[in-house]
Amino acid sequence: MKGVYSVLVVLFVLMATSEVTATKHEVTWDVSSDLSSWSSGHTFNVGDQLVFKYTPGMHSVVELSNENEYKKCDIGSAKNSMNAGNGVVKLSKPGTRYFACGTLGHCDQGMKLKIKIVASADQASPSSSTTSTPAPTSTSTPTSTSTSTTSSASFNIHSAPCFALVVTLVSIWVVYTV
Repeated sequence: MKGVYSVLVVLFVLMATSEVTATKHEVTWDVSSDLSSWSSGHTFNVGDQLVFKYTPGMHSVVELSNENEYKKCDIGSAKNSMNAGNGVVKLSKPGTRYFACGTLGHCDQGMKLKIKIVASADQASPSSSTTSTPAPTSTSTPTSTSTSTTSSASFNIHSAPCFALVVTLVSIWVVYTV
C-alpha cells in the first residue's frame, strides 16, 4: 500500500509543478518596420499574445479576415480594430491571422503583419526573453521583446511550488502514519 502512496506523491508533485508558458510578442508598429521579416523570425503558439506598440492617432491596428484582404490591404472589412496605442491580441487557436495599419496608405507601404499560430508549445522557441533591435537601414526590423509568462486555468501557477511542497508533506505523513 505504501508503494501506491509513493506513486501518488510523485504524480501530485509532477502535476503541481508543471507550467504552461506563453510568450508576449511586442511589436513596434510603424511604417519603417519590416514586419514580414520580423514575423518569420518568431514562433507563435496558442496562448501567446501580440502586443502592438504604436502612437495613437497616427496608427491603429485592424485585423483582417483572410489572405485576400491582407494582400489587397482591404481594411474596410476589418473584423477587429484597436487604436489606443497598446493593443493586445491573444492567440487562442491555431491558424493564420492577418493585421494591418488602419491609417490610409500605411498598409500599402508595408505596415501589415501575417502570422501563423501553431498548436503545440513543444515547437516554441526557447522560453528565455529575447530582444531584437532594428538594423540601421532604410527598412528596419521592428524592435521586439518576447517575454515568457506563466498561466494556469485552475490556480495561480506561482503557487505551484508551495502547493507541491504541501502535497508532498501531507502524502509522506499519510504514508508513514497509516
